[in-house]
Amino acid sequence: MSDIQAQFSVLKQTADTKVVDAIARLIEDGEDHELNRVNVLDFASQHAVDEEHAISAFLHAARLGLFDLGWNVLCPGCGGVLGAHTTLKALKPDDYHCALCACGYKASVDDQVEVSFTVNPRVRRIAAHDPDTLPVWEYFKQVFWSSGVDFNKDSFATLANEVTLDTMELPAGEKATMSLQLPGDFVIIFEPVTHAAHFIDVQGEPTRDRQQLAIMYNKVQAPTGTTTMRPGPLRLSLENQAGVRVLPSVFIAAEALHHLIGKRKPFLTAKRMLSNQTFRDVFKADNLSLDQRLQITSLTFLFTDLKGSTALYERVGDLAAFDLVRAHFHALLEIISSEKGAVVKTIGDAVMATFVRPEHAIVAGLRMRAAMDQLNKRRGTDDLIVKIGIHEGPCLAVMLNERQDYFGQTVNIAARVQSLSTAQEIHITGPVLDAPAVAEVLEQRAIKPIQKQAALRGIADKMVVYEIP
Repeated sequence: MSDIQAQFSVLKQTADTKVVDAIARLIEDGEDHELNRVNVLDFASQHAVDEEHAISAFLHAARLGLFDLGWNVLCPGCGGVLGAHTTLKALKPDDYHCALCACGYKASVDDQVEVSFTVNPRVRRIAAHDPDTLPVWEYFKQVFWSSGVDFNKDSFATLANEVTLDTMELPAGEKATMSLQLPGDFVIIFEPVTHAAHFIDVQGEPTRDRQQLAIMYNKVQAPTGTTTMRPGPLRLSLENQAGVRVLPSVFIAAEALHHLIGKRKPFLTAKRMLSNQTFRDVFKADNLSLDQRLQITSLTFLFTDLKGSTALYERVGDLAAFDLVRAHFHALLEIISSEKGAVVKTIGDAVMATFVRPEHAIVAGLRMRAAMDQLNKRRGTDDLIVKIGIHEGPCLAVMLNERQDYFGQTVNIAARVQSLSTAQEIHITGPVLDAPAVAEVLEQRAIKPIQKQAALRGIADKMVVYEIP
């Protein structure tokens, strides 16, 4: 048995067999570009497999060395990759700049950091492992643009034939010229290797005189510049002092270009990955560094606590109480994982969990309550009463006590909301209830939230909260 076959045998012990078989077929028969920066959500859709099973399988495959995990900072405007990193720790706290869009962005993990998987070269060597050998359009497709940009053969043909005036492969240290006919549209000269751009604002009456423009590429990314020119002939002089091959390309910045790069498909975000239980369990070493603070604009927190646990120990004894608490934890953790959440930590008899979407949290809370009812029913008692609170909002992803954790007022409020529960009711906040999918969940179950005014410890003003009876 080869090493790769042995790795797949191990993978089948930890991941869904259908997904593993699909991954094996991809490695065996897929085209090179299909194995570079694999979009796991797209993969799941194409192979009709569960997204969570696919994410888990690719994570385990990366742990075994079949794939390399990538964290790519994206431009929200054009979908270009502004920074490609092999670990989450490598994400920079400062701004990332997109020369093509002439804008700067912070690396928000909500929708600007893509998590992708590239086959390891020891498993199969693909063209993207040597990006300097990729043709111009393959470089754009596989290296510059993210897996979320929805390109196909037709759209790339349009990009190459209708939107592009010219492209060139310019080796290091060489000079070249392009002879162009400027249209009456805004033009962008963009180079995807060094991420350098120069804008030409084409205006005025057409001219027959040949206009001149010189651009030099070097190792220092210069600020984006703009030159005003008239429609007509242009001699573009290019010099490459960047030390690597460059690929200057001249685009017409009209509606067709914006339409092509504006078509997007779902991709696996860093936010979703941080709330994935498999990632938290398997890739602990790939979490944040101690001084990192990643901003998340929206995350849902669920806190639980076991009511009266001290009295429970006194009433039934340590051994019986321990078995009960363990059974309660087992049920809660299984529900959290199955509802696309992740356990951040347990504190005593309490659980802190995160969910990307509030409807997943509310379904998990309702299932937890039902699970405790079943445990109590089997025992013929009502000893297990779990208090649950849910809140959604912005936060910071940080490292605390050697664990990837979260910090901010949203976390504090979620913990305080949980403390309002006195029995098996669930308490949620306005942002959670306002999510359309949450309202749909409650309506389907004929649950009518009860509005309350609550004073939360450590929170200055009273808050409107909702009891889920």
